[in-house]
Amino acid sequence: MNQLRSHPRLVRKLQEALGDQLCAALDDATVVEIMLNPDGKLFIERLDQGVTPAGEMSSAAAEMVIGTVAHALQSEVDDEQPIISGELPIGGHRFEGLLPPLVAKPAFTIRRRASRLIPLNDYIRSGVMNEQQASTIRSAIAARLNIIISGGTGSGKTTLANSVIDEIVKSAPEERLVILEDTAEIQCAAENAVLLHTSDTVDMARLLKSTMRLRPDRIVVGEVRDGAALTLLKAWNTGHPGGVATIHSNSAMSALRRLEQLTAEASQQPMQEVIGEAVDLIISIERTPRGRSIRDVIQVERFARGQYETESDQLTEEEEARHVA
Repeated sequence: MNQLRSHPRLVRKLQEALGDQLCAALDDATVVEIMLNPDGKLFIERLDQGVTPAGEMSSAAAEMVIGTVAHALQSEVDDEQPIISGELPIGGHRFEGLLPPLVAKPAFTIRRRASRLIPLNDYIRSGVMNEQQASTIRSAIAARLNIIISGGTGSGKTTLANSVIDEIVKSAPEERLVILEDTAEIQCAAENAVLLHTSDTVDMARLLKSTMRLRPDRIVVGEVRDGAALTLLKAWNTGHPGGVATIHSNSAMSALRRLEQLTAEASQQPMQEVIGEAVDLIISIERTPRGRSIRDVIQVERFARGQYETESDQLTEEEEARHVA
């Protein structure tokens, strides 16, 4: 109760420490990330501009931001615990703060939570994906295939995942979705949905085991990043098809290698047959000098004779030229 009563005060304190410019950036739907370096220099990444300088912030103000976020998360941050990770009490944006001795002076990044859902048709209109790729994605959704969305940092994996989930809800509004995340980034308008978050004491693998008892039609994981990948793949293989997950990887094929690494954390072996059976479609998105782009959409058939059997929706020559330009 005390924490609830103090929340408005914490938010005001945080807004004062961030200042008008950063508060305005948090309200700007084009902002992707806000970054403060240890030297006090601020940078803001926007969808239409890339990363640009945004002035400076004093160490005292930065330390106030980090301390206030820690307080809001009911955590401690000091010389012995110099890292704070979690959701910003303003807007639920993802926050990572660092204090000395890990850095010379306080530093943080704020990954802004996407506020606007981008329909697949908008991806086509803007040239991020082509008609064939969108058709393949829609067909996979209708056929209840399991979809992995891969990309590097800031490539737009979560935004694309939100678009895919939106297509799922439109095509199968009666289905029950169970969504698992470390931080709240997934948007879901389904009537029947359960959103679960990891905590300091409950990790993704434990959440996935609990999910099996929640009667999901489809299982969505915000980002697969550890041995919980094996639990997810087994769930997809045993009566819960049609799921979606994102993974940090620079190409569709490297997403399969990344899954091998993650499953090996739990099983001491890469589990290629399980991956080949569970993963049906991989959508690779990347950030290029001309903006975000779907480089390839790969359909995974199976793992046999020492390799993954796949089919790919390749870019046309004209699209490839646009992509490289």
